[in-house]
Amino acid sequence: MVKLIFCACRRPGMSHEEFLKYWHEQHSPLVKEVSKALGIRRYIQSRTIEPNLNNQLRHERGTLKPFGGVAELWWDNIEEFEALGSTSEGQEAIHRLIEDERRFIDFTRSSLFLTEEHTVFDLHRNTTDAP
Repeated sequence: MVKLIFCACRRPGMSHEEFLKYWHEQHSPLVKEVSKALGIRRYIQSRTIEPNLNNQLRHERGTLKPFGGVAELWWDNIEEFEALGSTSEGQEAIHRLIEDERRFIDFTRSSLFLTEEHTVFDLHRNTTDAP
């Protein structure tokens, strides 16, 4: 599996609550709508909670402010991801997603990157990857 991780920051002037509401109520249905054209197998949103606790964690380690949330989009392999824009339907889907993201995401403070997952341990599934 290949994942695109999108660490998203909200646009200036938008509250955290407005960001989360838009992301969930407007953007999520759009991602679901275009998922077939883009071959997306799974879409997960991890939304930032507990601002006071996050600030404490951040100050203890000297890290940057937390993102508004993290999106994970899954494909079966890198070839499927690389083929995203190979059709007019895929190109249109990508364009629609980017235009919608501009409504609530500050791209200049956000980050996205491709990953391959390696489980170190998973107590729920009783699995491990040896180091």
